[in-house]
Amino acid sequence: MAAASYGPPEGGESRLAAFLGDGDELSAFRAMLLIRRFEEKAGQLFGMGLIGGFCHLYIGQEAVVVGMRLAARETDQFIASYRHHGHLLACGVDPRAILAEMTGRRGGLSGGKGGSMHMFAPELDYFGGHGIVGAQASIGAGLAFANAYRDDGRVCVCFFGDGAADQGQVAETFNMAALWRLPIVFCIENNRLAPPGGQRPEFARRGAAFDIPGESIDGMDVHAVREAGGRAIARARAGEGPSILEMRTERYRGHSLGDPAKYRRKDEERGVHAPDPIERLKEKILASGGADEAAFKRLDAQVRAIVAEAADYAATSPEPDASELATDLWL
Repeated sequence: MAAASYGPPEGGESRLAAFLGDGDELSAFRAMLLIRRFEEKAGQLFGMGLIGGFCHLYIGQEAVVVGMRLAARETDQFIASYRHHGHLLACGVDPRAILAEMTGRRGGLSGGKGGSMHMFAPELDYFGGHGIVGAQASIGAGLAFANAYRDDGRVCVCFFGDGAADQGQVAETFNMAALWRLPIVFCIENNRLAPPGGQRPEFARRGAAFDIPGESIDGMDVHAVREAGGRAIARARAGEGPSILEMRTERYRGHSLGDPAKYRRKDEERGVHAPDPIERLKEKILASGGADEAAFKRLDAQVRAIVAEAADYAATSPEPDASELATDLWL
């Protein structure tokens, strides 16, 4: 049985070959596993005191960004929240540069000044990493407006959480994006842990008042994400305007590494969308004969080696020079 393909749609190219390989199921598995092992290592470095400030892990949500990256073209833009280490990796950013930034080192993506939450890679069409809740929605609409103005065929994929969906600027952005038929896809990563605050409308229907179509997706299934993402991106690229994709997912850790998540009952943990997205894809590959357990062990060893090298680089990279303290400031 041939492995299902998760590669870019026709006409798309991939400069992410080192990360996503041929775009088949095994490559998608490797991509998600790299994010998982990276985040686990980040948690260890935080515990050792090498990462300061806030650090928000993406463990459990890997299928969302990998599925959307596989659905997009290489020149489509991604923009996300502060929970974005997986998004950086999915856009092809060097793991060493990410961890070095998280540890405040000179070799970091933002020169050691951005920390875990504020990283950018515009050369790879990744535009952050935003600490202000919901800020990426309006900035993403600006990117999409530029795409429409230039008529360059690019689409912006904007990720934010269920908590950010309640921000006023998000509603205003929906209005403008619909009015101008902007080429943007809003991915609401609904991990169901934002404060409820009473009855909340279904997230896929948040754009109904603006005539923006929405779809609710099993965000723990990389194949479902890729398929839905492909439809929404194609719609935006055809000039039909924005879409909303509610990715029903789970994060397996607290809001940040300083949050023990004691507000969650034990029966809530990993309960709704089990099994784990990585294990789910692994079982599918095993069932199809695409790989055996020995191959998965080799793959895990390779990924762990990549992450270990990145951690070593981050721990030994020099700190920024004192002369850099006043650079990159806007006064």
